[in-house]
Amino acid sequence: MTTADNGQSIVLTGEEAAFVRQALAACSRLLSLAILGGPGREALAEAAMQADDSRPLGKVHYDVSLAIDYVDFARPAGSTR
Repeated sequence: MTTADNGQSIVLTGEEAAFVRQALAACSRLLSLAILGGPGREALAEAAMQADDSRPLGKVHYDVSLAIDYVDFARPAGSTR
């Protein structure tokens, strides 16, 4: 993983990675409910369009799911690709 501000690589502990994954999974569940027309759909869709690069809700959900995969299938610390 690299930091956004300077591009340096970082290493997360297992506990930190689990915390990040838990937060991403919660976001994914909220986005899924919103996409299916659940409560807050309009507010989440508007927030997604305002954030970052005006991506639609479905694209944000895809990116969150991909980020979960990055955490789930991260290479062990110290290994190279």
